[in-house]
Amino acid sequence: MKTVKVRKTVIGEGRPKICVPILGKNKEELLSEVDELKQLDVDVVEWRMDWFDDIMDHSKACAMLHTLREALGDMVILATFRTKQEGGEKAIQKEDYVALYHDIIMSKDADLIDVELFIGEEEVKTIVKDAHNHQVAIVMSNHDFVKTPSCDEIIARLKTMQERDADISKMAVMPQSKADVITLLSATNIMYEQFADRPIITMSMAKDGIVSRICGEVFGSAMTFGAATKASAPGQVAAKDLKNMVEMLHKSLKEE
Repeated sequence: MKTVKVRKTVIGEGRPKICVPILGKNKEELLSEVDELKQLDVDVVEWRMDWFDDIMDHSKACAMLHTLREALGDMVILATFRTKQEGGEKAIQKEDYVALYHDIIMSKDADLIDVELFIGEEEVKTIVKDAHNHQVAIVMSNHDFVKTPSCDEIIARLKTMQERDADISKMAVMPQSKADVITLLSATNIMYEQFADRPIITMSMAKDGIVSRICGEVFGSAMTFGAATKASAPGQVAAKDLKNMVEMLHKSLKEE
């Protein structure tokens, strides 16, 4: 299986990497969150661009990203605009989504960008080509905040992400029962063992899904998301606690 090396971090090797979203609406709030992050030992910072008040002004967005790059130093930055239909803060037109990501890519301050699988096939192709031409890696994603699709459907979506040249494929689902969490973990394991040729990230949200954020290494998930000051999705665990649990599990697995 291919791994994704970003700066000094290798995704898809060793323990699942810890990613923490920052959700500030302005420069002051974001830098305050960065100060909190510096007290934690995390691998990736996700800038949730859809929370930023001035995100539609691309010059201000890129200036903010540059400020974050300077503040975070060599830490990996994942730039994400989560659309309203997939649980984000703002709606956006497809052409504006593509244009925003083009400017983010050209800024050279983001290491990874999150591209939603269902934003549109042509839009995905355009962004992926643009990103790869400028050495920016793609996390292709799909989020279902209502339900958990069937095991076969989860696998099908993850396979489609690979076919569309994602560097990392990501699926997040909402459980309606504990059995749904098992469905997500089973799909992850099947995808990892039978079809994946690059890293995958999966999680089940809300309280029932917390276990999926901790045990991803057992089933094949390469990254997990924790919260620093506030959560970007239901069920996110405090980043410090999450890392301790993930590392404890990783150590136990190695000892076996």
